Amino acid sequence: MRTTRLLTGTALAVAAAGLAAAPAYGGDTGTLEVSPSTVVPGAGVTVSTAACGADGSAAGDASAVGAGTFTLAPGTHGKEAIGQFRVPPSAQPGTYEIVAKCSGGRRVTGDLMVTLTATTEQTHPRGSVKTGVGGALGPDPVQTTAGVAALAVAAAGGTWLLHRRARGDGI
Repeated sequence: MRTTRLLTGTALAVAAAGLAAAPAYGGDTGTLEVSPSTVVPGAGVTVSTAACGADGSAAGDASAVGAGTFTLAPGTHGKEAIGQFRVPPSAQPGTYEIVAKCSGGRRVTGDLMVTLTATTEQTHPRGSVKTGVGGALGPDPVQTTAGVAALAVAAAGGTWLLHRRARGDGI
């Protein structure tokens, strides 16, 4: 009985938290995906949203950054409306709100950050680290095997010498 109450209370708490965190649908705002989200002046930007429905279109407004209006049309990705515009070369650094109004009246927004320096793609290192010493786990299996064999011979020789010394055979 106590376990049932505990599980019921936990389930109700999880359900209440889920309802509180669930987004409210049917409002006037939604999400406008801006790609890339950080650009330099003169760069092209693609925007997309699924808020307009499968065959919806939208009127975009990038006048905050100085690009004027543009059209979002149903894309090939199914339920998205897609549009493009170019950030003017005279745009100043800062964060700008890009707005699209769906044909059904729904308003969606997204942010665009303009910087003076281009962002570089993050590169991830590949291969082994060249430290100059060691490398027992390096890429060459022959060297690894030779190193393990040398350590085994040294361990066996040391054990043999210690055993002789303990027996009193003299070295």
